[in-house]
Order: sequence, then C-alpha cells, then structure tokens
Amino acid sequence: MKRSRVHIKDYTIGWVCALPIELAAAQEILDKEHSDLQQDRNDTNLYTLGRIGEHNVVIACLPTGQTGTNSATSVAAQIRSKFVSIQFGLIVGIGGGVPSVKSKLRLGNVVISQPYIQHGGVVQYDLGKTRAGGYFTRTGSLNTPPTVLLSALSKLQSNHHRGRSSISTYLSSIYRLPKFLRNGAGSDILFKSTYNHIEGPTCDRCSRDRAVARAVRKVTVHYGTIASGNQVIKDRDRISSELSGILCFKMEAAGLINSFPCLVVQAICDYADSHKNKRWQPYAAATAAACAKELLSVIPSAKVAETSTMRSSKDTTGAQIKNTSENKGNFANQAGQQITQGDVTINQRVFQCSTY
Repeated sequence: MKRSRVHIKDYTIGWVCALPIELAAAQEILDKEHSDLQQDRNDTNLYTLGRIGEHNVVIACLPTGQTGTNSATSVAAQIRSKFVSIQFGLIVGIGGGVPSVKSKLRLGNVVISQPYIQHGGVVQYDLGKTRAGGYFTRTGSLNTPPTVLLSALSKLQSNHHRGRSSISTYLSSIYRLPKFLRNGAGSDILFKSTYNHIEGPTCDRCSRDRAVARAVRKVTVHYGTIASGNQVIKDRDRISSELSGILCFKMEAAGLINSFPCLVVQAICDYADSHKNKRWQPYAAATAAACAKELLSVIPSAKVAETSTMRSSKDTTGAQIKNTSENKGNFANQAGQQITQGDVTINQRVFQCSTY
C-alpha cells in the first residue's frame, strides 16, 4: 500500500521509545503510516511517521544499547530541532512496577504519570548529594506535564468511570502479531521482596511457596508518580517509601521531562526485583501503546494547535515550575474510596486507577 507524505511542519506530537519492542508496538498502533522524510545528515535519529486519529505523530527510538537519561535527552533534542511544530510528547513503553496493597499492580497494567504532592508526575530518584555518614539528599525537581495533557487525563479517567474504553479494540490491531499476545507472557507471579531469584533465565526454579497470594485482576490503568534515574535499583520498596509512594520505574523519563514537555505512559513488565525477565515485555509494550493511543484520541487537534510549541515552551520553564507547586493540591486530596461502574474500577487513594 502506498504511503502518503505529510509536510514536516504538520507533525505536532512526539512519541519516544527506549527499546525496539516498544517501537514495534508503537508502529503497529498507528492508524496510518507516512512516507519517510529526507534524512538530515546531522540528525542521528531514525523516525517512524504516521497518524493516530486527528494527530500526525513522530516516533523515535533510542539507539540500541544506549538507554538512560542522557541518551533520551539527545533523542528528544533532535526531535525538537527537526520538527518545529511539535507541541508535546509521550514517553511510551515498559517499566518495572512497585506492587503494594494500595496499588494492586499486576504485570501488563499501565501507569501514567500524574502530579501528586511535591512531584510533577516523574521524580529522579538518584539526583542529589551524598552527605556525611553516607546520607543521600535528593535535590532539584522536574516539570509538571502540559495542561492539555492533564486535561486529557481527566477526560480519559471520566470515560473509564463510565465504562468507555477502546484499549481492548486498539490491542486487537497489534494481536495480529503473535509475539504481542498475552498468552505468550506466562504467569504473573510476585515473589516476596526478601526472596531472591534462583539462577536461570526464568523463575522455573524459584519456590512458589515464596510467592505472594493475590487475586487475578483485569488489566488496569493507574495514575501516579513514576521514578526515573540511571542507577541500578537495589531496594524498590525503600525508594518508593522515601518518595511518598511510586508506581513504577522508567530509566529514561527524567532525561526528557524538563526539555520535552510530555506525559509518561508505561506498562509493567516486571516488579523491579531480582526475578525480572523479558517474557512480559512484548505484551506490556502493546498495552502501553494502546493506552497512549486512547489518550491521544480524547485530545482534539484544535487543542493541540492552541498549545505552544516545544521551542517556545523552553522559554517558560520558570512558569512551569511555578505551576508544579500550584498543582500539588489538585491531586493530594483524593478520597480513599472505591467506585465501581460497569467494567471500570477506580481506586482513589495515593493515585487513581481504572480497569477496562
């Protein structure tokens, strides 16, 4: 099928992936794929161009083997330089989940960054100073997402409250590729945090007696804080406690937030512990891409046109930081209640989540 060509100035949304499996899911979720543009010899990114609903989207993936915040920053900078009409971005892919009694996270669940208390949706857990006695103090802060994306989150959550979600429909378009099917991911097993993995590529040798008993849940979309950084995660639960409760880890996110106004959409592929492996990565990448598509579907193209471009928003960093402070209370006073309507369940505690 012949691909259409769209003018470079008509692309308004950037989509960043860290891994090839995330890129493959993003490519499959496009409503239409566009022809490539002429490659700029000074631009090391390779782009996938296409349309999702009313929006023309630019998708870029980090170079293989070059994950982390610095690589993410470089990729985003080149997107902004080449596509001058980009209004905002999405970081879409897979991450390590932080299960808790409150969150009830499962593998394949989706987490979307949302401001809470002092955090703008993403917090860098390894940015700070080591003081006398080895005590680590975190410093700095990351920007809150653009208002248009936060408004889209409100609309998305409202739709889920009403039992309206297209995620399953969007997933069906990816399922033509067997690699992304849920059946290929295996069992969802959470081991006790004190029990370390027995050597091997899978957990076949790990004792099921050390697994946490949990009820089966539908795939759920959660909203809250995502932690990011370059250092190896040695104590998932301690970091979460120190940061007032986080939902997942995504290495590259902190490298983008301040220079690439965006929202982070991640699906859980492991529990950020010694038992993690790659079996859940394809299915998780698919659910993240489907959720990101649904998020874009609630944003009219006119709203995107009204948003300032990334180049102009770079000059308003101070105002964004101020907005982060002002928006703290918007998400801090949610009641500890559970609402069920149709197929949608909302747990309003430290974060929100909706089940489809």
